[in-house]
Amino acid sequence: MYLKNEYQKDEFYQGIHTIFTIHNLQYQGRWIMQAVKDITGLPEHLFTADKLESYGEANYLKGGVVYSDVITTVSKTYAYEITTPGGGEGLDGLMRARHRDLYGIINGLDYDVFNPQADAYIWQRYGSDDMVEGKLANKRRLCEQLGFEVDDGTMMLGIVTRMTNQKGIDLIEAVLDELLSNARIWIVVLGTGQTNYENMFRHYAWKYEEKLSANICYSEELAHRIYASCDAFLMPSLFEPCGLSQLIGMRYGTVPIVRETGGLKDTVEAYNRYDRTGTGFSFCNFQSKEMLSALYYAMDVYYNHREDWNEIAVRGMMQDFSWAHSAGEYEKIYDMLQ
Repeated sequence: MYLKNEYQKDEFYQGIHTIFTIHNLQYQGRWIMQAVKDITGLPEHLFTADKLESYGEANYLKGGVVYSDVITTVSKTYAYEITTPGGGEGLDGLMRARHRDLYGIINGLDYDVFNPQADAYIWQRYGSDDMVEGKLANKRRLCEQLGFEVDDGTMMLGIVTRMTNQKGIDLIEAVLDELLSNARIWIVVLGTGQTNYENMFRHYAWKYEEKLSANICYSEELAHRIYASCDAFLMPSLFEPCGLSQLIGMRYGTVPIVRETGGLKDTVEAYNRYDRTGTGFSFCNFQSKEMLSALYYAMDVYYNHREDWNEIAVRGMMQDFSWAHSAGEYEKIYDMLQ
């Protein structure tokens, strides 16, 4: 807004193009109109419904969208979702108006930091050729660290997350009792967030101490060990602009189980047992029964079709979600604006 309105008198700034990237449209910088006027010093005529004003407040993000030449966000599906009433967070009309200038580019992953062949945090390093042996060695060590009985054949499910409603924790809470009481499974949880979700995981870790480990903290080391040790990774987000956890999971041969939204839909190809394709498992609607069905389907493949499961894991490891690819997509947009 400053560039297009205040700095145009200065020859140095004339002709400069702008690209505005939205990582999560839920966070908009909405504030009291008069306070924003006082803080920014911007003229009165900019605080209108077609510029900075939004539902009676000033909205910084809206100003960025209105005045940028191009808007990008972090996945193609999320770029579409924010033009709909369900995903637009009150700005879907503006996003539809700018849809010709809106692009979705998947976030990249640092393949040096997240590399099972060179990861200093994990007990045994491995690649796609020795994935089965490497993950099993790490799984045994993680069982020992968490106090689980070492059992090579039991599926280990990882959850590394911010504990907010965005991440689908309500769906997990709805099925934990049934899953832990009936299924042959271990669940390893790592993260912090809303107190009610933290306490929920603590409760189930107490009730099913031999099957669920709740680590309510931040630990880079444990996160890497979960990715390297678990067989599957659960990410049932309500919405997910891009998501990195599913990309990390695939990098480590940990099969993602995700809801088809945002970047999760764009990066995880659902397994098809008939043509033996896919890199994970998915479900569509934000419903606990659908998520549970996807979990049971994944468990059936894991326990009864282990060769297929291993192929899914290896296909995930072979995907390229490095920054080299994403940076090339951004470069095309920069070149377009020159």
